[in-house]
Amino acid sequence: MLKYRFLLFIFLLGGILMSVPAEASSTHESRTVVRMETSKGDIIIELFDQEAPKTVKNFIGYIEDNFYEGTIFHRIIQNFMIQGGGFEAGLKQKATREPIINEATATLSNMRGTIAMARTADINSATAQFFINTVNNPALDHRNKTQQGYGYAVFGKVIEGLDIVDAIAAVKTGSSGYFQDVPKEDVVINKVSILKSGEANDVAQ
Repeated sequence: MLKYRFLLFIFLLGGILMSVPAEASSTHESRTVVRMETSKGDIIIELFDQEAPKTVKNFIGYIEDNFYEGTIFHRIIQNFMIQGGGFEAGLKQKATREPIINEATATLSNMRGTIAMARTADINSATAQFFINTVNNPALDHRNKTQQGYGYAVFGKVIEGLDIVDAIAAVKTGSSGYFQDVPKEDVVINKVSILKSGEANDVAQ
């Protein structure tokens, strides 16, 4: 009887482990980790390679092209998010590659500290711009496949430097031409680099 109960416990435990969402069950070793060096400090981001493969591949492609160097966080809305990756100082927009498919899913939520792709009203219009959620934003999550409910694709999360994200979010903003919520001081992305496995493991611990 004791052996039977032990086996039943193992079976139930296995069922629980199998039901854990992909975000929680993935290991740090299976994910890409990047360092975003900004004029306010460094932000370490773990990417969801398995959960949002096309989005992560697109982001890494821009990193490898040094695309983000010298770009700014051009849109900041307190108690919402910080957005960057598409403009240089002076709001000079950079040319990008073709848009990617929207990988938004109900399993990856726009929670505080997650990074997601910015886009227009067109569901599949994301290119290089991204935003980091500074609060939980479930209204941005995928609900259905309609234009109103498709949501914004989460593809990673901040694992170190959330205080830097908050410092960026606290920068005063105003209007600049047609643009709203523009920081009054440039918050520059100096460099984004992929951490080697040893460096990533040190950060994860």
